[in-house]
Amino acid sequence: MEKNIHQHHFHISRTDREKLHHHKAILIWFTGLSGSGKSTIASELEKHLHEQKISTYILDGDNIRQGINRDLSFSDSDRTENIRRIAEISKLFVDAGIVTLASFVSPFQKDRDAIREVVGKEHYFEVYVKTSLEVCIERDVKGLYKKALSGEIPNMTGISSPYEEPTNFDIEIDTEHQNVKDSVALILNQIINRIHG
Repeated sequence: MEKNIHQHHFHISRTDREKLHHHKAILIWFTGLSGSGKSTIASELEKHLHEQKISTYILDGDNIRQGINRDLSFSDSDRTENIRRIAEISKLFVDAGIVTLASFVSPFQKDRDAIREVVGKEHYFEVYVKTSLEVCIERDVKGLYKKALSGEIPNMTGISSPYEEPTNFDIEIDTEHQNVKDSVALILNQIINRIHG
């Protein structure tokens, strides 16, 4: 079947769309444990970018699993498929000229490396939201750790499933010692030239 599939090339390119938006498109990928602050920081960052008239869109783990990835479990293979699909979706958003913010635990290094390959390293910016498991358990914003520790949730990252710390990130945000405002300022400082470059 694959030999009968051919890529169609259209008149309008990513560069044309970027010119229309008056900025470059990149994928800002937030990785970290559940409760580390990924979605909170991504949301606040999007607000700042929007105020600067930058076209944005947020892809969030919980939201995506309610729709396109609702058929996936939390097994290692399904986690990889979850991220593979998000990488392809992100690639489409970047091709549309949109600054895309993706907030996913994405626990495996090989999957994060694959995202970089799919989207293109020149369009990829990885934010490691580093927060200790102890602090995430203490925050337990969604009540997931409590359920995981009592055995209600299998394959919980950090409890019964591993989180591989990133080795190739662009910036590390330590939410145990940096507040949301400072975290956003640090990321903005790193990405703004790439968006307007």
